[in-house]
Amino acid sequence: MSKKDFKVAIVGAGVCGVACAIMLAQQGVDVEIFESTSRFGEIGAGIGLGPNSIRILKDLGVFDDVFKQSGEEDLNMVAYRYISGMEGHELFYDYPLLEEQDRGLGIARSSLLDGLVKHIDPSLVHFNKRCTDVTQSPDNVGRSILHFQDGSHAEADLVIGADGIKSKVRSVAFGSTSNATFSNTVAYRGLVSYDKLKDAGIGTDLSGGIVCFIGKDKHIITYPIRGGKVINVVAFVTVGEVLKGEALPRSSWVVPATTKELSTDYEGWGRDVSILISQLSDVNKWSIHVIHPPMKSYVHGRTALIGDAAHAMFTHLGAGAGQGLEDGYLLARLLSHPATNASNLTAVLQTYDEIRRPRAQDVWERSYNSGEATEGRGPHGYSPEGIRMDVADMFSPVWHHDLSEDIDIAKRQLHDRGAF
Repeated sequence: MSKKDFKVAIVGAGVCGVACAIMLAQQGVDVEIFESTSRFGEIGAGIGLGPNSIRILKDLGVFDDVFKQSGEEDLNMVAYRYISGMEGHELFYDYPLLEEQDRGLGIARSSLLDGLVKHIDPSLVHFNKRCTDVTQSPDNVGRSILHFQDGSHAEADLVIGADGIKSKVRSVAFGSTSNATFSNTVAYRGLVSYDKLKDAGIGTDLSGGIVCFIGKDKHIITYPIRGGKVINVVAFVTVGEVLKGEALPRSSWVVPATTKELSTDYEGWGRDVSILISQLSDVNKWSIHVIHPPMKSYVHGRTALIGDAAHAMFTHLGAGAGQGLEDGYLLARLLSHPATNASNLTAVLQTYDEIRRPRAQDVWERSYNSGEATEGRGPHGYSPEGIRMDVADMFSPVWHHDLSEDIDIAKRQLHDRGAF
């Protein structure tokens, strides 16, 4: 039985939406998830979970199941090395990590979601529910009606849009999708067996964590997943000025690609890069879109955005999923607070926006700056010393942010404003 006098509807059953729903349900909040597809599933190959993400998953009590799904024996992201993509593959910078505090987990996206869904009541999830509109109830002031493509509808006191960068909730509640901007960067994504790479003679050790092959207007990120047997590869190519593109037709955001196409883009790079590219399979090319300019608010009335729907960012720090988890965690903690009820939902959401938006945008900027540095456009130039200066301490504020302090600040603000 619900402990609250309000109901929450989450649109989108990806990592952020499911994690938020888990915590709300744990705390006795009436919540349902509406997903456009026919089953749980994540688009993409691998995902990196930093220490901030792992702390949230542990607090939710879901980390053990997520870790089992990863196939790893231990946390596998224990290094971040910047290596020249040119012949010789000179080590530019070995980012210093604290042995325990900075360890992360590289995991297949599907495996992460599989671990999460073990903790959600299946009756709370409704599939084949593609949201087409969100309107105000004519009979119940403050309530929203979610309309779905199949003609059905649902009511809730609060709607959370966790439906990604192409968010329909953002479109209908905030009046525009213009914030989704093509970054002028594409990313080739694929997987490759590590044994296959070693048999082909690759010299760079890719087993110990994240490796970033860097060069002018291009860089490649690799990290191990599935017990180190598989290497997740993301090869970026920037054409033109970053963030000066226009949103592309949605049908062309992700298209199949070939290793020949990727080899052409990386012509002239070093031997290990050539080996890595030649051995890839099932390559897709993603036109990287981001939310830019930033949203002026993640909240409109009793509708809130989390994850990519609110602040889709560059993947250059592997921090996007972590920010979505932070969104959902803070929002769920506030909604499940004993003082939260139907009468102060608007104030709670406004406080969520005030706390989360500056934090997520700071990480967005860091991700952008990281990409600039690794593609030779950083303020200190393309050299070992320049890279070190541009990326030094890039990760620490992302990984070591005190989310519990954010929650305390939010609660004090709500108390001072008379909402709590």
